[in-house]
Amino acid sequence: MGTPLCTPVKHEGLPFFMGNKLSFLGRDMAVDLGTANTLVYVRGRGIVLNEPSVVAINTNTGKIVAVGIEAKRMIGRTPGNIVAVRPLKDGVIADFDVTERMLRYFIQKVHKRRHFAKPRIVVAVPSGITGVEQRAVKEAGYQAGARRVYIIEEPMAAAIGAGLPVYEPTGNMVVDIGGGTTEVAIISLGGIVTSQSVRVGGDELDQAVISFSKKEYSLMLGERTAEEIKMAIGSAFPTKDEEPHAEIRGRDLVSGLPKTVVISSEEVRRAIEEPVNAIVDAVKTTLDKCPPELSGDIMDRGIALTGGGALLKNLDERLREETGMPIHLVDNPLDSVVLGTGKCVEDFESLRQVLVPEPRH
Repeated sequence: MGTPLCTPVKHEGLPFFMGNKLSFLGRDMAVDLGTANTLVYVRGRGIVLNEPSVVAINTNTGKIVAVGIEAKRMIGRTPGNIVAVRPLKDGVIADFDVTERMLRYFIQKVHKRRHFAKPRIVVAVPSGITGVEQRAVKEAGYQAGARRVYIIEEPMAAAIGAGLPVYEPTGNMVVDIGGGTTEVAIISLGGIVTSQSVRVGGDELDQAVISFSKKEYSLMLGERTAEEIKMAIGSAFPTKDEEPHAEIRGRDLVSGLPKTVVISSEEVRRAIEEPVNAIVDAVKTTLDKCPPELSGDIMDRGIALTGGGALLKNLDERLREETGMPIHLVDNPLDSVVLGTGKCVEDFESLRQVLVPEPRH
């Protein structure tokens, strides 16, 4: 081989003893690089990090001020020389440098005492992503110090994480509603049969709430307030109980002064009607493209609903109403993608087939 032992070797078929020698280079990691949150799973340790994908940068010096939770608190509240950016938009990398620095920060944070951390990383990406965007994810991983970057499609990871039997010759349908994208996929025999990826997710719902309050109440809301409203009283389907109300605070566009308005759950539902319809349509389109044998399986097994957007109240009811299928909300929808990606890391050889193959150089 002629490679000195001290350099990180990129050969996969290493002899056993050498593989062990390389284990000091850092543990294998699984990363769910999401628009809203980034989760990191380390082999043998489980989920070690769950932080918002936000970076605050000082524009004068170009230095990073804060990453994750601290940076999220700064959104919409920064002075002139600090900007809080979300480097991922619609599930893909919008700002390469910042993403790479964020990834590096998270890797260093996980490998506290190792200066020489060069882990193998498996990253989950949306299924509708182009080759260029996929390349950007890999590059960011290598720049951040990974010795090897593998890619897995998000719906596949979500299905594994939700505990669906993806290797059986039966149809498994998963709907993963994230911050930037909604992934709908039908999976059988360890592969995606048909999938639909629409760039509508939690962020789009927040924007809908903002534009609704602007139109109806001429009240300007911040992103964080809109998100809180959606989480508190947003719903996708009317309930039999009494509809809750909430106070929203923002800037009155007429007088320019701060103002408080009481908004009802029904109004929020009207506001987010359009993006919710887009999600329902994606589910219907996927079912439409599904081979008839698998349709029968899905009718029996139902649809698994995962991702942060799945926590929207009564979304399962709405999908049940529209598709007539049984809908199951998985146990921990926010973590299912990273848990599925983590299973690939734990059991690398047997789950190798679900990873996106490397292009030959």
